[in-house]
Amino acid sequence: MDKDSLSELLRDVQSGKVTVSEAVEAFRGLPFEDIGDAVVDHHRQLRRGFPEVIMGQGKTAEQVISIVRSMAEKGENVLITRLEANRMNPIQKVFPDIQYYPRSRTATLVKKPVKIKGKGTILVLTAGTTDIPVAEEAMVTAQMMGNEVEMICDVGVAGIHRLLHHREKIMRAHVLIVVAGMEGALPSVVGGLVSRPVIAVPTSTGYGTSFQGVAALLAMLNACAGGVAVVNIDNGFGAGYIASLINQP
Repeated sequence: MDKDSLSELLRDVQSGKVTVSEAVEAFRGLPFEDIGDAVVDHHRQLRRGFPEVIMGQGKTAEQVISIVRSMAEKGENVLITRLEANRMNPIQKVFPDIQYYPRSRTATLVKKPVKIKGKGTILVLTAGTTDIPVAEEAMVTAQMMGNEVEMICDVGVAGIHRLLHHREKIMRAHVLIVVAGMEGALPSVVGGLVSRPVIAVPTSTGYGTSFQGVAALLAMLNACAGGVAVVNIDNGFGAGYIASLINQP
């Protein structure tokens, strides 16, 4: 339940369209619902502006189905992250409208239209093509949270002219998410060009001494450009969420 639906319900009670008993029934699932293997936080959208997000990693298809059903019955939009493709078959049989993004292993189920409420565009940049799965996780997250999102791929520092080719679009963005592995240099470069917040996302892409993203993480934490914040390795979801909060009116 979000603020709009709560306000509408209270107005309907006030006008007599909905009885007090019916209103109580609507609140029955708040603030949370214990469904056995999970306790679903139905109060989160009202409290934080976005419903609970399902972490697919480590969950069975049946567990994911139970959580999605609990949320869908309340009319909540559903975002699932880290969901392996081999679990989609049984889930799609129950929820045929669910959309799966295989590159980022994310899935969405839209129960009510996503209203664009962000103040400007969130721009996602990747240093390389192999960073796209993490970038797409960020993009899908920010889109589900009501933002206009654009992505520019493969503009890393190995060929800086590729980045500068998009300078106008970069300067227009309200928030930037910069995804990079290897030495993780791109966020510092972008941070030196813009006057907007830059969210740096280190990825586990790279050779041995990249240490599965630790080298990029440390480089980003030590960025010389001001205005660069850093999330955890491969955490596209976290970057998309933070960017959306920054982009709210």
